[in-house]
Amino acid sequence: MGQDVRSPRGPRCIALVGPFQSGKTTLLEAILARTGAIKSAGSVDAGTSVGDASPEARNHKMGVGLSAATTTFMGDSYTFIDCPGSVEFAHDMRAALPAVDAAVVVCEADEKKLPQLQIILRELEDLGIPRFLFLNKIDRANKRIRETLATLQPASRVPLVLRQIPIWNGELIEGFVDLALERAFVYREHKPSEVIALEGGDLDREKEARFSMLEKLADHDDALMEQLLEDIQPPRDAVFDDLARELREGLICPVLLGAASRENGVLRLMKALRHESPGVVETAKRLGAPSQKEALAYVFKTLHLQHGGKLSMVRLLAGHLDDGATLQSSSGEAGRVSGILAVNGAYDTKRPSAEAGDTVALGKLDAIKTGDTLSGGKTAPPALVQVTPVPPVLAMSVSAADRKDDVKLGQALLRLNEEDPSLTMIQNQRTHDIVLWGQGEMHLRVAIERLRDRFGVNIKSQPPAIGYQETIRKSITQRGRHKKQSGGHGQFGDVVLEIKPLPRGSGFQFQETVVGGAVPKNYIGAVEEGVVDGLAKGPLGFPVVDVQVTLTDGSYHSVDSSDLAFRTAARIGMSEGLPQCQPVLLEPIHMVEIVCPTEATAKINAILSARRGQILGFDTREGWPGWDCVRATMPEAEIGDLIVELRSATAGAGGFTRQFDRMAEVTGRAADQIIAAHRVAA
Repeated sequence: MGQDVRSPRGPRCIALVGPFQSGKTTLLEAILARTGAIKSAGSVDAGTSVGDASPEARNHKMGVGLSAATTTFMGDSYTFIDCPGSVEFAHDMRAALPAVDAAVVVCEADEKKLPQLQIILRELEDLGIPRFLFLNKIDRANKRIRETLATLQPASRVPLVLRQIPIWNGELIEGFVDLALERAFVYREHKPSEVIALEGGDLDREKEARFSMLEKLADHDDALMEQLLEDIQPPRDAVFDDLARELREGLICPVLLGAASRENGVLRLMKALRHESPGVVETAKRLGAPSQKEALAYVFKTLHLQHGGKLSMVRLLAGHLDDGATLQSSSGEAGRVSGILAVNGAYDTKRPSAEAGDTVALGKLDAIKTGDTLSGGKTAPPALVQVTPVPPVLAMSVSAADRKDDVKLGQALLRLNEEDPSLTMIQNQRTHDIVLWGQGEMHLRVAIERLRDRFGVNIKSQPPAIGYQETIRKSITQRGRHKKQSGGHGQFGDVVLEIKPLPRGSGFQFQETVVGGAVPKNYIGAVEEGVVDGLAKGPLGFPVVDVQVTLTDGSYHSVDSSDLAFRTAARIGMSEGLPQCQPVLLEPIHMVEIVCPTEATAKINAILSARRGQILGFDTREGWPGWDCVRATMPEAEIGDLIVELRSATAGAGGFTRQFDRMAEVTGRAADQIIAAHRVAA
């Protein structure tokens, strides 16, 4: 395979993914520096990197949203999408992955991060995205490469194939051997590696490692298998062809070595991407895109800039796009492009047009959202991608610190949700609070920072209210009487109510058995409304459920009775009667399903027990070797910050889903504490 022939595959889009703090942003800096896009690599710690450039990312020194940068290498254009490593911000990665031609999975030889690596590789495998593994921080390696590969292999469903082996100098790695090229290189810090001669033990190791690589390739190439059996050296071009084909077909995951902080291994990675990764034509085919001459694009990220308005980051899958063009969306909306910007971290370099393969930001497409497919044709295109956010796991109740900012807060939350659909806003109908749901503690913290810094809204936050209710254990009959005389017409209503408990989950039932017109028919609706008023807040301070109220008798006044009087009488009857019915507190119980690495299962069981959880059982997680699925029921009050403890126990990899199961009685000291806390808060 010729090594200097210009690639015909057009502009490429490559995702940089990997576990938290594996060095993705540092690798992006090294790529940009080595390819001449920037003068020298910036630093995450110093706040000078092109990636992770948002104030929130700078503040926390971690990726809290994707960033993108474009460079050229050997005449070809490459846009790299640097995806956050934390599972809390994974939606950005999941929305962007369908648009890319290939992914570079940045990882290190750390067993603790294996579950995170498995989650990311599984996402790529399921989407059919070709992927390289870049084993970073190789300068800190303390064990042999084969041991490292054996450690990492369980995270991948396809073979990890070593493309390079390190050259050791005592306990330090000073270079590498490219097994496909059969050349050895010595690292030079912040400079291209230097070719050296292979000899002695390094030559023997290279031959052994190369044969192992060829054996794995031969599993999918009968001709290569015959050559190996007959001890014939395959042509180098055929080896490169096999590497490229098997990568694109998802049969292997090649492993490259490097140290991004020293810019070691970067040019070899770029050459592998150039010659082996597919281009936009193959990507469009993978997505099932229709063949068309008009522009076809996928929106993988929405941004609201503080002063630049709305930007839609897109990958152009086909056709040609001019500034000012009108695009149809798969969601039925249309928009006119107002500015095409290169993606280079700053989003400020305008360009007149974009071609198939380009990754660009489009301005002012106000009705377009993340996940939309856009077409330059006259009809709405079918949606190529459906990315559904994973269910949120942590909530906080938010309100504007200044009441005059209530409308501003609502608008800012809508924009935040446009940028990050994994944030969810729900209005609590009982407390009228806005409950903001997210993927974890840091996710919500960053959302609050964005509300404050970018949208100018200071907010107050607190844990969301738990959906406590109360019910009764005893039946009684209670009279409710309202009589008021204050000149002119007075107010008179008189009802006799039978209050009875119902089985759990029955809700509320109202009946009437009045005889002889003791309460006229036209007032019975008002009596029911008064009963409902009385159930809104019971003697313990919570809504009352599972109650049957029967209107059995009463009296009226031909002049002074009214709907309001009977409604008030019924409410009085309920407020005086319910405390005599042996009220009892109910709390919501949820069914919880936790997924976690097997070695953490014992910790998870202990966490659940400490939170009043009832463990129902656990099993191996289907299709996920090395993972378990634990099922339990838990009070809603104990689930609040469960994810924080869960992530701590699983090195950031564990997760859970929840579903309301039932209401259950709470008695004794626990009930007293809940009631007392509620009264203080009220």
